Amino acid sequence: MQAGIIFFSRAGENYINGKKQVVSIGNTEILAQKISEQTQLPVYSLRPLEPYSMNYDEAVQKAEKEKQTLAKVGYEKLAADVEQMETIFLGFPNWWGTYPRIVATFLEQQDWKNKTLYPFCTHEGSAFGSSIQDLHNHCPGAEIKKGLAVRGSKVDRADTAVKNWLLSYQNNH
Repeated sequence: MQAGIIFFSRAGENYINGKKQVVSIGNTEILAQKISEQTQLPVYSLRPLEPYSMNYDEAVQKAEKEKQTLAKVGYEKLAADVEQMETIFLGFPNWWGTYPRIVATFLEQQDWKNKTLYPFCTHEGSAFGSSIQDLHNHCPGAEIKKGLAVRGSKVDRADTAVKNWLLSYQNNH
């Protein structure tokens, strides 16, 4: 059985603990790496064809506009053969109450029958928002497991949370 970790993350200026700070690696990428360390699964990044601004306010405005218009956000071809994957750990930041449109575009392009999704997200207080329900709506045929939501400001200290969350996956493999 093939499995992998697919995520979208944004580095640059982020909103952490009530103030803007610059991060060189996005919070969701850090979380994806922690999951990979504990599962030994390969990691694949969704990279937008048109990168988001390093400026927080500009990136937020673009993300809001994309959500309002249901934009199809182009991304670089993944090195993963998603068709062959039966289990996918799907990571994203919570933007405007759900996953970013780049993730939505990716989801729309896949056949989810007989696949298992383990969603994980980073946020600053809104957890998954509506993204779990949105996954159920946009991934017909997929089994969606309990997700892991981690505050971006606490992602560096999330090892125990990741380990505990992964128990259900590891018990089945």
